[in-house]
Amino acid sequence: MTISKLGVIWNPSKIDEGKLRTTVSDTFTSDVEWWETSVDDPGRGMAAQAVEAGCDVVVAVGGDGTVRAVAEALAGTETALGIVPQGTGNLLARNLEIPLNNIPAALKRVRDGEPRKIDIGWVDLDGTEHVFVVMVGFGIDAQMLVETDDDLKDKAGWLAYVEAMGRALAGTEMTDITVTLDDGDAQELRGHTMLIGNCGMVQGGIRLLPDAVLDDGLLDMLLVSANGPLQWLDTVRTFVWENGIRRILGSVDEAVSSESTRHISAEKATVELSSPLAFEIDGEEVGEVSKFSVRVQPAALIVR
Repeated sequence: MTISKLGVIWNPSKIDEGKLRTTVSDTFTSDVEWWETSVDDPGRGMAAQAVEAGCDVVVAVGGDGTVRAVAEALAGTETALGIVPQGTGNLLARNLEIPLNNIPAALKRVRDGEPRKIDIGWVDLDGTEHVFVVMVGFGIDAQMLVETDDDLKDKAGWLAYVEAMGRALAGTEMTDITVTLDDGDAQELRGHTMLIGNCGMVQGGIRLLPDAVLDDGLLDMLLVSANGPLQWLDTVRTFVWENGIRRILGSVDEAVSSESTRHISAEKATVELSSPLAFEIDGEEVGEVSKFSVRVQPAALIVR
């Protein structure tokens, strides 16, 4: 696909403008239009303008928040999303295997990559829907699992995540949860963490949702209900061994559930909590919620 007109939406807090403009001009021969994000608009309005301006591809230059905002405006259009990851998480970029910390390589991926359609998720909070491209949920923040000492990660590998997970689990409280999957009956569950995602890998290569695929038309869900040291050890074993090392070695090919961790897939779900809990969308905290619903929009977004 030849790119005749390129849009670039960049977060000025993440990158030097001069360096970015130089690299873009060195990589592309097409016409380029530029938009700068702001505190009030992380990219959604700019992406809508880029579509109206006839851009074939819109490149989001920034972190997960910028990527999510641009993706929301591009969903359902014929304009493709390109990503130059500049944040700390860069979770969609990681799942798409886009080069990190390398602007020229990321831009060449946009220029030369084959267009691919991926699913997106929508989460409804109090009647307002928001896009997510990675995951939403409450409880253990995915970032906490990777907020470990860099030296420890280099030396201890998976053990660093065991330590981080132990700290996260120690600070959680169990709650009653009512879940309705697709058109099924409501299920009464109990747990402290629920993550629902379109892709499952976070920093460090750890897969919280090992069965999640970007284009399978499903959302994958993880419920963690570890309560006490023994169940905590069971959870760690499931994450690190069953769904980590054994999966890498090819010993298992689908997510393994246990007494304290459950993996489920569905096209849509409604979740009610007995008490409000802090909720996150693609790593961004959006306040406390007591009810939310999610749905998948298959093949809604073109990425390069």
